[in-house]
Amino acid sequence: MSPELIFVIILAVVFDFLNGVHDSSNIVATMIASRAFRPQTALALTATAEFLGPFLFGVTVAKTIGEEVAQASALNLDVIVACLIGAIVWNLLTWFFGIPSSSSHALIGGIVGAVLAGAGFDAIKLQGLGKVVIALFTSPLIGFAAGFLITRLIYFLARNATPEVNWFFKNGQFVTALGMAFSHGTNDAQKTMGIITLSLVISGNISGFQVPFWVIVVSASAIALGTALGGWRLIRTLGGKFYKIRPVHSFSTQLTSGIVILTASVFGLPVSTSQVVSSAIIGVGSSERFGKVRWSVAQEIVTAWFITIPASALFSAGIYWLITLLK
Repeated sequence: MSPELIFVIILAVVFDFLNGVHDSSNIVATMIASRAFRPQTALALTATAEFLGPFLFGVTVAKTIGEEVAQASALNLDVIVACLIGAIVWNLLTWFFGIPSSSSHALIGGIVGAVLAGAGFDAIKLQGLGKVVIALFTSPLIGFAAGFLITRLIYFLARNATPEVNWFFKNGQFVTALGMAFSHGTNDAQKTMGIITLSLVISGNISGFQVPFWVIVVSASAIALGTALGGWRLIRTLGGKFYKIRPVHSFSTQLTSGIVILTASVFGLPVSTSQVVSSAIIGVGSSERFGKVRWSVAQEIVTAWFITIPASALFSAGIYWLITLLK
């Protein structure tokens, strides 16, 4: 491997680690806020499940990111470096300010900005990019609707239950939290796998887009480690700023998010865990009454979603321009 390729792999692992830090809040916030698990237990459980996710459910999303967004033949490693740095910078900024923006949006924005700056518009595969963008922007709407409907169904089924039903919703989160963590590891770790494998193809280290086993291990390990350390600023945002989370809300949010993310992963669709979980929380709260949700917080998060792709694209395009000046 060339020094530049090694640098690209290091950047990809850093992005993957920060993705774990950034998105750990999405997985554990509701189970901590509902007092189903202690924070350390929740993070350890989630990190373990996220590591195992890619091994259990395949690498279809990695192929979407690596093969269907840009023409590998038109790219070079400088483009990948600019893409990753742009996404990392945006993730660090949003983490610092406690904004649960999307790592997936940041990566896609980074790819688009760097590819346009380094290889031009013809290097973009519009059909593949359209598939990714549609998945990213429709998944939160699906998360909201599914959270709303699933919670209504749960309340209907538990309409004659005694207060002891809270024991079920609290302890049942062991299963729903595991499911959501598996789905997150499956979808999000694969984005890094796709970038690393694409870099291996560009550099000539492999002839076709087949994700090597060591890439799966490294990517799964990095996101699991990031999750284990946790993103406490964002946990506070998702765990309490929308409304007071009770066990039934947490159970319903995890069930909804796990179903949506895992279904997307099976079909090779990269979705944003931040978006899906946040919108599911809002949908769950709205199912009781719309006034329950602090919509000002939701508005801030939605604004961050929409500015992430153009912001990270500008970052990565600017970084590519700096790289060409320095060479």
